[in-house]
Amino acid sequence: MKNLRNYLMMVLVLSTVLFTSCKDDGDDVEVSHFSLMTEHMVSASLDLPNIIGSGDTKFVTAAPATEAEITNWAAGWHIMDIRGANDFATGHITGAKNVPFTGILDEAAVATKPILIVCYSGQSACYATSLLRLAGYGSTKALKWGMSGWNSASANHNSGWNNGVGDHVDGNANWVSTAAPSNVTFNHPSFSATAVDGPSILRERVAAVIAAGFKGVAGTTVLANPDEYHINNYFNETDYSEFGHMNGAFRIQPLTVANDEIKYLSNEDKVVTYCYTGQTSAVISAYLNVLGYDAVSMKNGMNGINNHSTVWTTGANASGNAKNQWKDTKPMEYPTIP
Repeated sequence: MKNLRNYLMMVLVLSTVLFTSCKDDGDDVEVSHFSLMTEHMVSASLDLPNIIGSGDTKFVTAAPATEAEITNWAAGWHIMDIRGANDFATGHITGAKNVPFTGILDEAAVATKPILIVCYSGQSACYATSLLRLAGYGSTKALKWGMSGWNSASANHNSGWNNGVGDHVDGNANWVSTAAPSNVTFNHPSFSATAVDGPSILRERVAAVIAAGFKGVAGTTVLANPDEYHINNYFNETDYSEFGHMNGAFRIQPLTVANDEIKYLSNEDKVVTYCYTGQTSAVISAYLNVLGYDAVSMKNGMNGINNHSTVWTTGANASGNAKNQWKDTKPMEYPTIP
């Protein structure tokens, strides 16, 4: 009888230890997954600055400088065009393959050259580029401005750049030039995963975010109700002031996992990131969704709500800003094939 009691006691103790090692206060499973994944991301050089890149590793690339260069330029890429099938059939870059957004991982697995993602405006392509880089395809890039920069026919598409720009901030009470609010510290997001090691958790999260598709929001929607979002303006301090910004918008930059600036992002509200074109913010938003945030990219960035601001060309950073201002003169008027 005594042996039975001892046995039952041992079973009870072991059960308690096993239970609490997996779940302590109701959230430890998710916190453990987050920690395992982010520790791996930092050690594998997959922190956000690495995904954004710089110079030759930047997440975007421009179209060739001349029409004569197209053939050789295109031959150097495994081009995935993630636009709709009908638009792809109407005209696409030579050598491109039409791939649905949800199929980019499968297609990447058979690529033998660096991957180039192409869409209408460059924004969903940048979102996809971020995810493929996190999946281990570090040389993946997006075509800057998308097919809108290729020719006017694409720029005039409903999802093209000519229909994405606007001017909505003048006289709007939600557009201000005040100093950035002080950052607030939040808990890290939590999520569940079936995987139990960092690399596998990351692969599982990337696949889930790809399956969910591009997540964006119109700038006019955010401008109308900024209090409904946790907004991060991804500008430098000068442009934050000169352009103006959404009322209440934070300026959390740099934004890394290694130094934990991500703790300044809300794990409870929808996180909106906006930049100049919506392309950098797309990379960031995809990354944040993998981390477990409810993140959306503000479509078309500053161009979508303040396209004709003089700051683009006369501000302190005019030489850099002008490169990111969409104008109807940007399309290269390059040919496509059916």
